[in-house]
Amino acid sequence: MTDTVGKLEEEALKRKERLRNLKRKQEASSAEAEQPAEAIPKPVFRNYRPESEEIQESALEEVQPTDVEREISSQLELMRAPIVIEEIDIANLAPRKPDWDLKRDVSKKLEKLERRTQKAIAELIRDRLKAGQEDIMQAVNVAAVAASREGDEED
Repeated sequence: MTDTVGKLEEEALKRKERLRNLKRKQEASSAEAEQPAEAIPKPVFRNYRPESEEIQESALEEVQPTDVEREISSQLELMRAPIVIEEIDIANLAPRKPDWDLKRDVSKKLEKLERRTQKAIAELIRDRLKAGQEDIMQAVNVAAVAASREGDEED
């Protein structure tokens, strides 16, 4: 028990010494920071190297507060001016048919149903042929007549 207490006390003393050292370093660095710097160091381009000296020099130019104020005031003046919008013909903006979006959304589903319908028709024709009820020519003729009747009814 006394060994563990002794170790804990030693560790506490080491920790206190480390904290004192850190505090001294921080005080020294803050004292150095308070001293005025003679020259502002130029930024180092670490990600890229500018191709021309003009770009490098323009990147290093200092921006004066008055420049920023002038830029902001010019932007504010532009925003105060009324914006004139030419008249827009609403007929050009409106869709030609009111249900164009519905057709667009349903078209994929209709394609699937069309394919299923064609497969079902082909399967029915095969079943009739297997049953021997009709031959191929009669089945095709019946389908053609039915299609023509539907076309006549729609007109």
